[in-house]
Amino acid sequence: MPMVNHAGRELHVKVVYYGPGLGGKTTNLEYIHSKTKPERRGKLISLNTESERTLFFDLLPMDLGRYKGYDVRVHLCTVPGQIALDETRKLVLRHVDGIVFVVDSQKGRIDQNVESIRNLYDNLRLQGDDPDRMPLVVQYNKRDLPDIHGTRELALALGVPEGVTQIEASAVEGKGVLETLRTITKGCLRLVKDPERMPGGRSPSILPGKRASLFRGLEGERVDIAIPKPAPVPQLEE
Repeated sequence: MPMVNHAGRELHVKVVYYGPGLGGKTTNLEYIHSKTKPERRGKLISLNTESERTLFFDLLPMDLGRYKGYDVRVHLCTVPGQIALDETRKLVLRHVDGIVFVVDSQKGRIDQNVESIRNLYDNLRLQGDDPDRMPLVVQYNKRDLPDIHGTRELALALGVPEGVTQIEASAVEGKGVLETLRTITKGCLRLVKDPERMPGGRSPSILPGKRASLFRGLEGERVDIAIPKPAPVPQLEE
């Protein structure tokens, strides 16, 4: 559950981009950073190895305007894809409010994708979160490449639950990147409902109800958030 600061009238949301190594998690954040006004973003911090693979995490803090009278601060993080860095992934995953699982659509990468999503579910359970109730968006990345699996084939291999939003994307081209961010942020904010009635600090991440209900009919109740676009970023005051 997003952290509520009543004194400062702020909502703090943590979104973690999870997935196999070299799948495009860092590229997602780089594109978001490039399309966001400087006054609405923090510095993109990346700790990489010499091979440009994420060693610890990428962090991008952002201001997304206002939601029901509260300023929304979103912290976007990635985890290292290498299975050997699992302890680091567990650390980054703490107090997560929403997950973007970035799938590498290339043929020959199904095993790595499956291993990563199983690892995600295991780590969520270890920290006391129910994967079936965590806001989740599955992003099928690298759809610009020629030798890729179909999304249905990938969804079956990964066991993507019914009702979870799935988005095709090309992070290097920016396709689907902002749509992914917009969708997961809306899912996290839906858990808050009325921030005035929420207890201060960070509440348990899991509320009663199935995850599918968070995303089915997403366009029903209006939740306007200022996800960056190539045009100027609008406010999200309701």
